[in-house]
Amino acid sequence: MSNKPPTHKGTLSPLNSFIFSSRWLQLPLYLGLIAAQAVYVFHFWVELVHLLEAAFGNQHALQLLINSIGYKTDAAITSLNETVIMLVVLGLIDVVMISNLLIMVIVGGYETFVSRLNLEGHPDQPEWLDHVNASVLKVKLGTAIIGISSIHLLKTFINAANYDEKVLMWQTIIHIAFLLSAIAIAYADRLMSHHGSAEH
Repeated sequence: MSNKPPTHKGTLSPLNSFIFSSRWLQLPLYLGLIAAQAVYVFHFWVELVHLLEAAFGNQHALQLLINSIGYKTDAAITSLNETVIMLVVLGLIDVVMISNLLIMVIVGGYETFVSRLNLEGHPDQPEWLDHVNASVLKVKLGTAIIGISSIHLLKTFINAANYDEKVLMWQTIIHIAFLLSAIAIAYADRLMSHHGSAEH
């Protein structure tokens, strides 16, 4: 018994073919996101190198780290302390999570809206790509954004002395808004899935 996917035997009209081919206009967008991913990788390694140099007593690297995380204190900082290390590491985790978000958008979006990647049987095929569609992609992106927002919020609270109360309040409110939005999207997707199952 053949397991070949069904082939499309009908022919599209020139107009329909032109409209359907317009999906390839999204290709430069995904290539641009890949370029953005490369920038994030470069930024990650720059911050990591500065952290390692500061750990070995490089004052210039330490100052660059302090400036990048926006950490301020009345006492002069001459060596890495726990707060600086934590803020830098959270920044690195933030970069990784945004990079993961980019991968989901690039791979999932391309697979959903442009062309099949034909990764079936590939040992490195992401598990979530098996059942990806626009609804699943929205839920996963919402979850990823909540994770990124959580990291930002944690960084802000660790460095709370350098932020105004309004900034702390609004970051918390925005994070809760992201959380509620993701819950609403997941709930709507679940309702639509049940509705589709009931119709069949």
